[in-house]
Amino acid sequence: MKAAYITETGVPSVIKYGDLPQPQPGAGEVLVKVGAVAVNPIDTYLRAGAIAMPLSFPFIIGCDLAGTVTAVGTGVTRFKVGDRVWGSNQSLFGRRGTFAELAAVHEQWLYPTPTKESEAEAAAGALVGITAHLGLFQFAKLQPGEIVFVNGGAGGVGSSVIQMAKGAGATVITTAGSAEKQELCRRFGADLVLDYRSPGMDDEIRKFVADRGGINVWFESLREPTLDRTVSLMAPRGRILAMAGRQVRPEFPWGPFYVKDLSLHGFAMFNASPDEQRECANGINAMFDRGAWQPQIGKTFPLSEAAAAHQLQQDNTLDKKGTLHGKIVLVP
Repeated sequence: MKAAYITETGVPSVIKYGDLPQPQPGAGEVLVKVGAVAVNPIDTYLRAGAIAMPLSFPFIIGCDLAGTVTAVGTGVTRFKVGDRVWGSNQSLFGRRGTFAELAAVHEQWLYPTPTKESEAEAAAGALVGITAHLGLFQFAKLQPGEIVFVNGGAGGVGSSVIQMAKGAGATVITTAGSAEKQELCRRFGADLVLDYRSPGMDDEIRKFVADRGGINVWFESLREPTLDRTVSLMAPRGRILAMAGRQVRPEFPWGPFYVKDLSLHGFAMFNASPDEQRECANGINAMFDRGAWQPQIGKTFPLSEAAAAHQLQQDNTLDKKGTLHGKIVLVP
């Protein structure tokens, strides 16, 4: 089978595209004919060797996938041949990656694809959708009528947070760096969309939330947050979610934080159990079926151009070039 893989960690050009042996489904696994995969920042960190993780070379890259079950291993109960499925959490902790024509995946990491959802959409919404759902509902316990803030509303996580929060009856504030991206955020349902470069942005936020006491849930997607600013904009008993910025050590405004009864929740979706992630997936699928969830695809590549796709993701994650909105999807 054709696959995108690495034989060493390094820059995007270390990614190779070629033939590897076809995987066979083991106990509890299904064999998926891959229809689409997506690129995530975590994929670029693993490829670069920036995160310590057991890698067995040749190592197939990629966390997300969507496709069709072509065979099942012993003990599989949730899926059968012909089922359309989507999933995430592969290429981690010794699991095989997804950037290939075929992938053997344990059934606990897979979910049924809604009838009207394309494989590209399902793959694009996998990791970012589960991340947004975990943060909003498991950790922040979002309630109808609350105010949610998320940076970068045109991105994968940001667009997911907007749509899911609106679907739960929240008011959403977000930022974007261009008129095109700002209009996208409004289409997703954001109530207030601001240019993150505007010197008056925080004043606009304060005016918008003045009669509500502040922001209830701050979904921090920036790698270098400013907690003094965040805490000053929060409502009493607000919840701040941290899910990016592994190396940062920001100053912490201890006094303003505790006198507001605030809470800070750090989370990584990879720590969630299969059952917790399946609960998210069920919620995501239900949202798609009722028209409240539309995964965003920013750029599509053939699988053979996985190195170029990784370069584009890295340019926009680490180098902040701002040339991407939505997810990068690849098709075998």
